[in-house]
Amino acid sequence: MSDLKQLALKLAKDGPHKTLPTPRLVQLLFNGIYIAKTTEARYVWEHPYYPHFYIPLTSLHTTADHNPAFQISEGETYHSPAGEPVGTQLLLTVGARTLTKTISFPPHLPSGSPAATLAGLVKIDFDSIDQWFEESAPIFVHPKDPFIRVEILPSTRSLRVWIDGQQVATTTSSMHLYETLLPARFYLPLTDVDPTVLRRSGTRTKCPYKGEAEYYSVEVKGKLYEDVVWYYNSPTIESAQVRGLVCFYNERVDIELDGKMLERPSTHFGKASEDKKPAVL
Repeated sequence: MSDLKQLALKLAKDGPHKTLPTPRLVQLLFNGIYIAKTTEARYVWEHPYYPHFYIPLTSLHTTADHNPAFQISEGETYHSPAGEPVGTQLLLTVGARTLTKTISFPPHLPSGSPAATLAGLVKIDFDSIDQWFEESAPIFVHPKDPFIRVEILPSTRSLRVWIDGQQVATTTSSMHLYETLLPARFYLPLTDVDPTVLRRSGTRTKCPYKGEAEYYSVEVKGKLYEDVVWYYNSPTIESAQVRGLVCFYNERVDIELDGKMLERPSTHFGKASEDKKPAVL
């Protein structure tokens, strides 16, 4: 069963985690043309972690009606176990390129249907589009959650970092980044980290709130702790205060703040790191 069909059946059966209309102008650029511009998109949380933008089918047809270079056709229709149509694959073609990872939900769904809020909307795979915009700002990785806030505060509190009992960093000048639902992150000057323990890493991850992260591994007592430090050389505007500063995974190191050792938080980011697959930070 394809991922598209699985998603259509899941949403038809259980509905999305939640949805929210937005008045923002959402624009989709694909192969040189904007295939949709709409102020009637919806945030759709297919799962609890972050939203996608779903757009009205009518916004795609409006573009196709005025631009012959853009063609819309239908692929497979997905049916529930009871035989009811729950979604249709759309094929969106501009020139020699075609988008296939799309689901169009029926325009009319019973008010009691778990998927009623998706009626008439289209889900388009985020990575298949050349560039998404909200208003005129590019969107990276996925749409930002409107309920997530990032706040960065300067601090002169004493901060020390330990790995396997060895102190690897100490500072009295740091930036404390508070992101909704996540533990506080402590960004400190690279010059306040012991340079003899740092090993450059080729790992890169992306965050819609902060930008593209680069990594260091740390070697202590002959053991390599992979990708335990990250930093942003070109952060997003809202996270500009952490530019060039480095941050240790709270989940994998010991951090002493004002003489008090902090508990290591338990998060999915820490688990991803233990599996040597850094999560989006």
